[in-house]
Amino acid sequence: MQTISLLLVFLGGGLGSCSRYLISTIINEQLETMFPWGTLTVNVIGCLIIGVVIGLIERFTIHPYLGLFLATGFCGGFTTFSSFSLENNLLLRNNEYLLLFVYTFMSLFWGFAATFSAILIVRKF
Repeated sequence: MQTISLLLVFLGGGLGSCSRYLISTIINEQLETMFPWGTLTVNVIGCLIIGVVIGLIERFTIHPYLGLFLATGFCGGFTTFSSFSLENNLLLRNNEYLLLFVYTFMSLFWGFAATFSAILIVRKF
């Protein structure tokens, strides 16, 4: 693995994480509701960004480092939901409907179950 690749992912991830925090905080401060509008907004924006990045990479000759910085780094730091969405899109494009269903179901079910279980375990000990 190249040092420059790690550095680009690191920098993009940091920018993405800071952006997620700022956007989510601003939105949640403006709306006084239990609904997580900030997170939803960030997830949708992240999916839009990763779609644009991948579309540009597929359409034009773009240096792989730009993809690492934007898709893996920035979008990965901004929201992993964008990666989840892209992976599901790739399964769909390859007509892997069963894998699409299994991956989506397992991600949602086990992700929620892991968080719920961890909170209960930590509360007990």
